[in-house]
Order: sequence, then structure tokens, then C-alpha cells
Amino acid sequence: MIGYPFHVLDEIDSTNNYAMAQVNSGQVTSGTAWFTSNQTAGKGTRGKQWLAQPGDISALSIAFQPAMLPLSRQFMLSISVALATADFYTSYAGDETVIKWPNDIYWRDRKAGGILIENVLRGNMWQYAIIGIGLNINQAAFPPELPNAVSLRQITGKVREAADLAKELCTFLDKKLRQLQPTNYDSLLQEYTRRLFRWQQPGLYRKDGEVFEGIIRNVLPDGHLQLEKNGEMLVLGFGEVEFILNR
Repeated sequence: MIGYPFHVLDEIDSTNNYAMAQVNSGQVTSGTAWFTSNQTAGKGTRGKQWLAQPGDISALSIAFQPAMLPLSRQFMLSISVALATADFYTSYAGDETVIKWPNDIYWRDRKAGGILIENVLRGNMWQYAIIGIGLNINQAAFPPELPNAVSLRQITGKVREAADLAKELCTFLDKKLRQLQPTNYDSLLQEYTRRLFRWQQPGLYRKDGEVFEGIIRNVLPDGHLQLEKNGEMLVLGFGEVEFILNR
């Protein structure tokens, strides 16, 4: 089960780094989770730093053996984790919680969290996935360089115990990851697509220095985004397009 065992660390540079080291040592089982409320050098996607404050949930990492998934289907794991995380956040923040492609968690048009999945491979065999999830929980305010960030505290007005929420998030992940079977691939992809930020709505994007209006039309099974621009369908990979937010 996801979250068994559940380890609380006093302070660590990155729970994903720590989890990776534990997996490489061969001393963990699938589902093991690590949490800290004091992460000093968290990681975001494409090498970005994840800025964490003590008391949020931004430092939760899980070692998971995706035995049911071939490596060619690794985007299905990303979908399942994003859906589970969105379900969890929705239970507190409401139905305005959405997923920004590929796997950021948004509330309205503001970023509430993100997901980073790192793989451990042996040749062409998928041994482990390190699932890192960062959610803004108890921040009262954010620095000016993060104008579109939002926390659960700002949304609901309540301060919560981050470790307890991390354990609860593990139950949402456990439920959704159990659905990772070939018969569910299509329905999971459809659910993910329906819950996307700006799904079927016009919005501003930047690609190769050009800002343009586009409409998200679809997500392919391998994770590529189909974005309509002036009647033309662009097929985009991760990092190839930037969402322009009105802030």
C-alpha cells in the first residue's frame, strides 16, 4: 500500500534525492513514503527549484514499483498521480481544482502544487518510480516572484497539520494507482483530459518567443498536447510551450 511505511524526516535537502538513495541501496519496498516539513533544496520539473516553506506538504516522496506498466506507458503513471492529487486537493479546496498539463495542480488560475516523477531503470527495465508531490498547504503569503501561487490556507482560511495531510494523500494515491490496468487506460486518460486547466477554452501561450491564442483540444496517450492555433493543430511535448497567465 502507498504510504506504508511512512517516514517523517526532520530536515532534508530533497525527499526525492533521499528516496532515490534508499531505492538504490535496495532497502525499501514499494509504497514507502518520506515526508518532511523542512526541505531545503526541493526539485521541480526540468531542473527548477521548488521553493518550500516549513509546514507545507511540498516534501512528500514515494518509492513505487510500476510492475503493471511497460515503460512505453509511463505517462499513465503521471496521469494517475495527477488525478489522485487533484482529488485530494478538491476534497479541501473544492471543484475549482484542475490539472495544468502535464501535472501541475491549479486552483482556478493559480498554482497549488506540482509533481515530479523520476525513474530508476536497469537496462530497459523499469525498476522504480520516485513520485515527488509538492502542494502549497500552510503558506500565508508568497514572494513577489511567485505571483500566481496559492495555498490551501489562503483558499480555506485554515492551518492544517501537513504530515496528516500527506498520509491522507497517500490513501488517494493508493486508490488511483490500483486502477492502473490496461482496461482502464482510456477512461483514465479521458478523466485527466476533462479536468485540464483551460480544457477547450482559449488562452495565451508562448512558443519559440511567439505569444499566440490557442485552445487545448486533446492529450495523446504518450503525453503530447494537441493545441489548436489558428485552425492548425500543434502537437507539443513537455517544455515546448509556456502557458501565459493574466498576472
